[in-house]
Amino acid sequence: MDHLVTARSLFGMTMAFHIIFATLGVGIPLMVLLAELLYQKTKDRDYAIMANRWTKGFAVLLGVAIPSGTIAAVQLNLLWPGFMEVIGKVMSLPFQIELYAFFLEALFMSIYVYAADRISPIMRILSVTLVAIGGAASAILITNVHSFEGTPRGFQIKNGEIVNVDPWAAFFNPGFFVTAGHVVLTAFMTGAFVLASISAYKMWRMKTDTNVYNFYKKSLLLAITAGGIFGIGGALNGHETMQRIYEYQPEKLAAAEGLFETQDHAPLAIGGYTDPKEQRVKFAIEIPWLLSFLSANRFDAVVVGLNDFPKENWPPLFVHTIFNAMVIIGVFLILLAFLGLIWYKIRHVFPNWLLWGFILSGPLAMLTIECGWIYACTGRQPWVIYHTMRTSEAVTKSADLGLLFTLFLGMYIILAIAVVLVLNYYFKRHPVSKELNSHQAEA
Repeated sequence: MDHLVTARSLFGMTMAFHIIFATLGVGIPLMVLLAELLYQKTKDRDYAIMANRWTKGFAVLLGVAIPSGTIAAVQLNLLWPGFMEVIGKVMSLPFQIELYAFFLEALFMSIYVYAADRISPIMRILSVTLVAIGGAASAILITNVHSFEGTPRGFQIKNGEIVNVDPWAAFFNPGFFVTAGHVVLTAFMTGAFVLASISAYKMWRMKTDTNVYNFYKKSLLLAITAGGIFGIGGALNGHETMQRIYEYQPEKLAAAEGLFETQDHAPLAIGGYTDPKEQRVKFAIEIPWLLSFLSANRFDAVVVGLNDFPKENWPPLFVHTIFNAMVIIGVFLILLAFLGLIWYKIRHVFPNWLLWGFILSGPLAMLTIECGWIYACTGRQPWVIYHTMRTSEAVTKSADLGLLFTLFLGMYIILAIAVVLVLNYYFKRHPVSKELNSHQAEA
């Protein structure tokens, strides 16, 4: 068990680090595209400067996303050989296609960065569009492997052998479309709120410089508009995802809601923590009948409780807290975005308390992403492939995982510090005021 915990901790740490850069690698290119479109429509140079600066930051983040993703792929093979045997024979298509998505992203990223001033506006927009498509496609394809873990299809295991393999049935497993939609929409939302966080901080710092303040005000308005819209899309998709979990992974739903007894008209528990001894969620706010309705669009829908499953198949019960944190923060961010837009529409100004809300929105959005993937993976436990292969059956038998954990932890700390220093150094050397003044002089 200690060996399994160490392996899961090592891979979990790698994914927790990588997902930061992978998510921004999907979300920021879309924001660059929106800024480019606004520039081509309005000819306001501020939007061109936004696109350029966001692209520079994205390039640095991509430089960490690629090696950390490679490390995750290597660790999959080293730590989970039993799982990768199934993936190699059944679910290799997403990995193969993802290479083309990455090449698409990298090729047009190079064109956009190094030739933006020498290509036509249409080609600029086409380039950054293909960068955004490539990034989103990579996320969808890799996440599809996770979807397969929760709703496996396209193979059978008989007498220890993998038989009746159908790669396309595995690829288009029942969770594919909702998972693909969720990863893209939440990445778009997170990218927007991270940029909103930076913009709000700069507005708070630069109130005396009117040009810089107005530049970041435009940036903030664009970011919270996109964040609010994609947040609503992510919430609607999350509802559909919940219904898919109700249908295919009932233990996961029961653990997320701390529901022990099977019942119709099941209540939704918001907040609190799950107490396994008393078999209830303590200190929660319960909304009668709502869990049944959200699960199957009927108040009398029967939701299966944890007690209907063997205890050794229960997911860890702390997933209720993780799931609630994800949902509550997501709803808060949506409300914050629309509050900001309405407030600005009426008052034409952002007060400090609202700016501080937006400053916190970036870290909160990233926390939502972290909670989401922890819930998605931990809620599936003890299965690495749902009802087919246990995580304990897939783990490596190699020793010295504790040493590897320490070494990788040190490396991730160094990489994180390096990213912060590089971004800070670059943008201090190239302040937005310099770019704004340069364009004003040219005009």
